[in-house]
Amino acid sequence: MGPTFYRLFTRVLPLYLFLSCFNMSPSSTNLYVSSHPVIATKLTILRDKNSSPKLVRDTMRDLTVLLGYEVTKDLELQKGETLESPLESFQGDVLKEKIAIVPILRSGLGFVDGMLNLIPEAHVLHLGLFREKMSLQPVEYYNKLPSSPNVDSCIVLDPMIATGNTAIAAVHILKEWGIPGDKIRFMGLVASKQGVENLQEAHPDITLYLAAVDEVLDSHGYIRPGIGDSGDRLVCHLCFACFD
Repeated sequence: MGPTFYRLFTRVLPLYLFLSCFNMSPSSTNLYVSSHPVIATKLTILRDKNSSPKLVRDTMRDLTVLLGYEVTKDLELQKGETLESPLESFQGDVLKEKIAIVPILRSGLGFVDGMLNLIPEAHVLHLGLFREKMSLQPVEYYNKLPSSPNVDSCIVLDPMIATGNTAIAAVHILKEWGIPGDKIRFMGLVASKQGVENLQEAHPDITLYLAAVDEVLDSHGYIRPGIGDSGDRLVCHLCFACFD
């Protein structure tokens, strides 16, 4: 093994090992569930009802970056302007498409800062949907999308997919707006098995990225064990007593 090969090997191997940790196994067509050990430990912190609102926010930001790495891995590039490195000129790379991140209010806001760290030039489009407590059906209360699409693809952000009804409605809104399904990615933390099945049945053409899938959805529409009400947990620790 010559010195040049050895230097190359010692630089490439750590990078390969680092990237291999970001393993998200395709559980089914267009569904990716993380098997990353750091994501698993971060999710444990998020599930813990004793985690403070600050710890919940910080952990959600960490998870956003870890999941966002995978969500954005196949975005197309194109050559940008010619720049100068310390040694010579080079042609930079830029994202080919205009990307929008679409947080579903309010809990989706916990993803925004982390995603903007990854894609600073992304548009931010807010959709306001809440789940009616009795019917568990989504109710739209905020939608300020432009009259016609000003982006090429969207990344929908919502920490939880319980029944899947809110996610289905959000994706439907974006499709009606003019974004095709194969240009819509959905990023979440925890989903119920039933919610994933409902979302994939309604929108089989979108791609879904999750940290975990829990088996149980109870009669009140809560994922078990889940993470509780993520919107409440971002701002209020005391309200979590209702889950005791």
